[in-house]
Amino acid sequence: MAAILIVEDEPAMQMGLKDNLELESYSVTLASDGVEGLSKIKSGHYDLILLDVMLPKLSGFDVCKAAREAGITAPILLLTARGEEIDKVLGLELGADDYITKPFSVRELLARIKAHLRRTQSIPLHHAQGIRIGRLQIDFHAFRAEENGTEVKLSHKEFEILSHLLQHKNQVVTRYDLLEKVWGYEEQPTTRTVDNFVVRLRQKVEVNPNQPKVILTVHGTGYKLLA
Repeated sequence: MAAILIVEDEPAMQMGLKDNLELESYSVTLASDGVEGLSKIKSGHYDLILLDVMLPKLSGFDVCKAAREAGITAPILLLTARGEEIDKVLGLELGADDYITKPFSVRELLARIKAHLRRTQSIPLHHAQGIRIGRLQIDFHAFRAEENGTEVKLSHKEFEILSHLLQHKNQVVTRYDLLEKVWGYEEQPTTRTVDNFVVRLRQKVEVNPNQPKVILTVHGTGYKLLA
């Protein structure tokens, strides 16, 4: 049974989400503000986190950023009433894996949750352990990356992107292929989302992120992982 944390301050929304997720046999924990949510994220183990952006005490953006800095790798789905691209991009840059704009259908939300849970459990094990990518030694099975014995924090989405690039090493992978295979639903983020994630990955993988030698840009198309 997957464990899901809902960080949402609106009581009606909170209970509606809880009831629908429990009907799908998920284990659900609730938090009503950002401080409580961050405390539960750090002290518990959750397979997925639903995180409202507009929260009392600490915003969802701040919670997301702090969770990633603390080494939390569980998928984070932002719930936001804002539709502007800048807010969506900011959330993704801070480490969120996805966003869904209110109002949304329960069916769409459940589909996204199931997709994220399925993908976080399905990174191929044929390259699970002891793989070196640039500066990092990566264990895909344990979702752990190290540089010279020191752990480097990667989100689940970053592991998924590296996994997909590794499966097609030395081949061009288009942005649209990454959107389909890593995000995997019809209402996709933009290709800019992929670019933002690759920029973050290069900061962790490349010796010189400004002159990448591992994850190369194929202009107008996508990316190629050299291995």
